[in-house]
Amino acid sequence: MEDSPPHPPCSDTTNKNPGSASSTAPVTNSKMTSLIRQPPLLFPATARHTATVIFIHGLGDTGHGWASAVENWRRRQRLDEVKFILPHAPHIPITCNWGMKMPGWYDIHTIDGNAESLRKNEDEAGILISQAYIHGLIQREIDAGIPAERIVVGGFSQGGAMSIFAGLTSKVKLAGIVALSSYLVLSLKFAELVPKPQVNQDTPIFMAHGDSDPVVNTQLGKKSYELLKEMGYKPTMKIYPDMGHSACLEELDDVEAFLRQRLPALGKEEKPEL
Repeated sequence: MEDSPPHPPCSDTTNKNPGSASSTAPVTNSKMTSLIRQPPLLFPATARHTATVIFIHGLGDTGHGWASAVENWRRRQRLDEVKFILPHAPHIPITCNWGMKMPGWYDIHTIDGNAESLRKNEDEAGILISQAYIHGLIQREIDAGIPAERIVVGGFSQGGAMSIFAGLTSKVKLAGIVALSSYLVLSLKFAELVPKPQVNQDTPIFMAHGDSDPVVNTQLGKKSYELLKEMGYKPTMKIYPDMGHSACLEELDDVEAFLRQRLPALGKEEKPEL
């Protein structure tokens, strides 16, 4: 996946292929009176469904932007038991987009490549609303019979940031977390927001970043990795040479390898234990 064509002033997407909108119950916060959520894009398991991956797109994108990556993994037939859920962010006012609405999981004040800009004036209310939504997606899979330890949450950029936050604050033990070109949100108070006991303290976290990222500075990604390690979590990090704010085939292959490791096929006779 190469860098995408130009986007709105502070979009962090790599692909754009918007879908149609449909509404659900409104959710309120300080910046809007309601959120209109489109149902997630679903890729059912091609074999018996024993595991689920929830993959969350970046600012200005939709779940459709990552459909080609899922289709590529599907062609390899190595994740046949995995259902993929690609949720769509609601359209919300984005400060660095002059207050105009675009798909986003939380508001962003500045995207200028500065390692500290994304940490200033963080939209805690928006982050917590998206956290609750992602936790709801996880719970739906559990209610449908998939054990939490057969569920991976991942994402790109803003979606990767939400994956780390929602994954580590989940009250159920997950199989893994994937965070591409992203960072730790609410880092200054993160420890206060993690429920006790910390059931995901040992959950593997695969972090990846391009060394030429002009949007989410590589140093912010590295700093987030170090902060997570200092707090006792289990992240690994890989830096890809000459990659900007996008994804490359090598990175997608590494994500696939991580998913295969964390969600191995159970076979026809084995059943996941609840």
